[in-house]
Amino acid sequence: MTPDPSERRPFGIAPPGYRLPDDTHVGAVRLQVSNLARSTAYYERVIGLRARARTPATAELAAHGDDRTLVSLHAKSGISPAPERGAFGLYHFALLVPDRAELGRFAAHLASIDERVGMADHLVSEALYLWDPDSLGIEVYADRPRRLWEQDGQQLVMATDPLDVPSLVNAGGGRVWRGMPAGSTLGHVHLHVGDLDDAEAFYHRALGFDKTVWNYPGALFLSAGGYHHHLGTNTWSPGPSARPNEAQLLEWELVLPASEDVAQAAQSVGAAGYTVSETDRGWLAEDPWGTHLRLVSPY
Repeated sequence: MTPDPSERRPFGIAPPGYRLPDDTHVGAVRLQVSNLARSTAYYERVIGLRARARTPATAELAAHGDDRTLVSLHAKSGISPAPERGAFGLYHFALLVPDRAELGRFAAHLASIDERVGMADHLVSEALYLWDPDSLGIEVYADRPRRLWEQDGQQLVMATDPLDVPSLVNAGGGRVWRGMPAGSTLGHVHLHVGDLDDAEAFYHRALGFDKTVWNYPGALFLSAGGYHHHLGTNTWSPGPSARPNEAQLLEWELVLPASEDVAQAAQSVGAAGYTVSETDRGWLAEDPWGTHLRLVSPY
């Protein structure tokens, strides 16, 4: 997600101490679901991912022509859907497709299967919103070219405007959606939190994200390397944190360029007084609302 130097524009506020490397990006999300067969079928038929590996209780989902896991499903008996007004933790995870044409084909696909969908133009991107069988939020989006992103002083300009659906569908060129294409990634994660100052303290001051948007009502957006946001946080849910018997985000991955970067980020989080521990796969940190973040390097 590092911008082309010719397109990078200076915006945002750097953290006071440790700063995440420019090449940092989101890796995958791990979700707790109630019915593995039902959820896998949804993510394949509606979202267009494919199951690259399965066990009786798990499924690893990837784009077509790409073996990187983007969504990891973990089934548990007795799980209830996510609360209607959300819980501290996942608001949505966001799949980034390579270009506007692919998003247009996806929009036409959703219309063809009569799938319920929300939509918005965020100025930096165009987005479609869905909910899986356990009411977990999903965004599928395409970025606008960085040269078109606007800023107001140090802050990037984002909004939630109506989406020009006919124009978007026309961009697909009449071609049929063939599933999530190779090159699709997890562009960002958006979390419900209890307090934006506490979110800033953890994700900006301790973890090392830049702040990019801070005047959006009830929300704070953060990123590394000049992206619009790798992480959104908001106070739009009354909470509390997701309970063990509810569908939820179990953890999300942040991929740093090298193991040394992972260790430095973990040290920064720990030095700020937050829970972080070394595991056999990177470091696992916990935000103030119990949301788990796994810091890893490429593997």
